[in-house]
This record gives sequence, C-alpha cells and structure tokens, in this order.
Amino acid sequence: MMISTPENQIADPSPEEDVVLSVEGVSKKFCRSLKRSLFYGVQDIASELLGLRQQNNTLRTREFWALKDVSLKLRRGEALGLVGANGSGKTTLLRIISGLIRPDTGSVRIRGRVAPLIALGAGFNPILTGRENIFANMSILGLSTKEIKARFDSVVEFAEIGDAIDSPVHSYSSGMAARLGFACAIHTNPEILLIDEVLAVGDIQFLAKCHRRLHELREQGIAFVLVSHNPQAILSMCQQSLYLQKGNVVAYSDTETIMNQYEEDLFLGAAQKVSGLLRMPDKPASESLGLDITSLCFKDTNNQILEELISGETVQLCIGFTSHKLLDDVNVRISIIKEGQTVLYFGGSNDKLTFYIPPGHHEVKVLLPNFGLSPGVYIMRVDIRNSALFILDIVEAFRFVVRTNGRMSKCLFCQPRSWELATYGKTAKEDVNASP
Repeated sequence: MMISTPENQIADPSPEEDVVLSVEGVSKKFCRSLKRSLFYGVQDIASELLGLRQQNNTLRTREFWALKDVSLKLRRGEALGLVGANGSGKTTLLRIISGLIRPDTGSVRIRGRVAPLIALGAGFNPILTGRENIFANMSILGLSTKEIKARFDSVVEFAEIGDAIDSPVHSYSSGMAARLGFACAIHTNPEILLIDEVLAVGDIQFLAKCHRRLHELREQGIAFVLVSHNPQAILSMCQQSLYLQKGNVVAYSDTETIMNQYEEDLFLGAAQKVSGLLRMPDKPASESLGLDITSLCFKDTNNQILEELISGETVQLCIGFTSHKLLDDVNVRISIIKEGQTVLYFGGSNDKLTFYIPPGHHEVKVLLPNFGLSPGVYIMRVDIRNSALFILDIVEAFRFVVRTNGRMSKCLFCQPRSWELATYGKTAKEDVNASP
C-alpha cells in the first residue's frame, strides 16, 4: 500500500493490477454559513451546467477545508485504519470514496463495487417491510433482482431478525435495523468495504459474528477502510493506518505507531510532552499539612529516570516527599487511569503496609516487576495519607507513556511468560521413518 502526502512520498513496490482504490490529492471544502453555502451551491451548479466549473483550491468567505490534499492507495485484501478526533475529516473521506459527495480537487479511482457501511439502516424506508428494504437497499448497491433473490435467505439468516422480516422497519429496534443493514452490505460481494463506527452497534454475540465475517471477507481479497474510536478494533484489523487532523494527513505508518502517536496527541496535547520527572513547587508553610510530595518519576533497575515505560519490563515508581514533623501510620495510594477508567490501583491499605516517617527528605520506591500495562498514555493519581482518611498531600495527574517492545499490542495486559516444548512418545519424524 502507498499513501502519499506532499511532505512524504512513500515507495510503491506492488503491482498496479492489485489496486482497488486510488485517492489522489483529494480536498473538500464546506461553508460555515448556511445562506452562503446555498449561494455557493447555486453558483457551482450553474458553472457546471455551463461547462465553466474547474477545480478550485481557493477558499471563499466562511469556507474551510474539511480535507486537504489526501492521497492513498488500497490493494486487494488490505485493511486501512482511519484515526483522528471528531471533525478531522474521516467520514468526509469515506463519503467521497463512496460517491455520496464530490471532491473539490483531486480524483478518486475505484475498481469494483464499493459497499459503504455508514450509519447502518439510515437508508431504509420505515414504511416498507424488511423484505422490501432488502431489495431496495441491495439494488442501490448494484445488484440485480436475480442476484438479490439468490442471496436473500443468507441476508435474513445473518441479520437474525426472523419473522420480523415482513414487518415494517419502523417497528424494528435500532439494533435490528443495524443488523439488517450490515447483512445487506456484506452480501453484495464488494471489492471495498467502507466501515464507519458500525462495529460499535449491536450486542456482543452479533459483534463477534461481524468480526468473523469481516475476517472471512478479507481472506477472500476484499479491502477495508475502517473508521473507529476503538483502538483495539483498529489494531486487530488494520496493519496500516492514516492519522487525520483537521483535514490534513498527520502521519501514515504501521497501526501500532499511529495509535501511539494519536493517543499521545489526544491525551497529552501538542505542548505537553512527558519529561519523565515531575517536580512539585515548594509549598508555603501555611498550606502544608505536615508532609509535601516533591517529585514523581519512574526509574529502571539502575535508578535511571525513565521518560517512557516499556510493557513487560521491571520499573520502580519513586515518590519523593518532605516531612516537616514525625508521622506514624503513613500509607501511599496509587491509581493509574486510561481514558477515564482505572486500570490499576494499589496502596498501603491493600498490602497492609504503613510507614514511620521522621522529619526530613524521603523517597518511597515501589518495585513493579514485569510492568504489564498495554501501550498508550496514562494518568496516575498519588496521595499520601496519615491513617486511612487524612490526606497529607496529593498529585492528581502525573502523565506517562507506555511503549511496546514488540511482544504485545492487541491486548490490555502484558502477561510475563516463558515457553517450553514437551514431547511425549514418538516424534512425527520417527513415525514417518518407522517400518511397518
């Protein structure tokens, strides 16, 4: 696969015969004003009817670029992930590829049938029955009546809507309509599937069924473009990904690299890069409760500060603090959070461990063998307490990054492990060579 941008041209060693989708320099602009948008639309239609309309890469008043100079190529059996925050242009790109809207500049070339899995069920007529909508929907996707009849039973079986097939679609739940829309799309035998967040719809069993079916289709040489805010869905299905930001291509690389960069930008922000060591400002005596946290960092086994952590490696969490008086029954509590969810919690209350702290400067070190968090950006909350309730000091948000060593990426935890082959009885080679 090749995706090129003006800043980064990537070599393309694969034969052109395998290319099913080619997007070259595609840009699309929209207008923020409804009145001006309608006026510009009339202008553009008139220019096109008169044969005067040309590709225009300049913005008119109140217009903005939803996409700017996006290029990519997709080959049979490949899956490309599209990642980016809301409003980055992902859905606009899918709509241009599917032919729903036209680009202002650039071109899209497609070889074969495209099945857009965008807003499943949104195109169904609520008055018509499920049966009638299958024929209408699949005919729009390019199938003849004979082809639809041949695949009708498979569509109904996959959708799992049973006798409801002859009921009006307005009586369906949103999940039933989504299942029927997905079933229609995948049974058109497309060369390209455009998937926009539809894998977040439906119950667990149906989602598993969808994933199995998509895996089968990819093995048959069908190409995917997948938009999802679920990192695991992108990592499990796509080897390559494209990162869009405000309509521009930020990066194109292997999915693991792209997801790491996207999460860092999303949770750390462009101006907040992790240095590895957090130093707390000195606290006035009037604000101190007798103990002040002074620093937070991770260190390796040689006591060197780590700017980033590697899944599966041994690290030390080091908490520096100053005690202004003698304290007893002191314990530390630590919460590690990702995307709003607490993924790890431990503290002295769990381990039945408290400290006797004399006045002076101290450091608590927590040894974490085989630190098992998956790659990504995390926030750590640390507090030091006197007894179970009285908080002496707290750090609400210490951000850190975990990288992969290549041994994990598609799971939430890195399990320490070793491998062993145990052989019992005759080996295969001995069986082959054995005389009858």
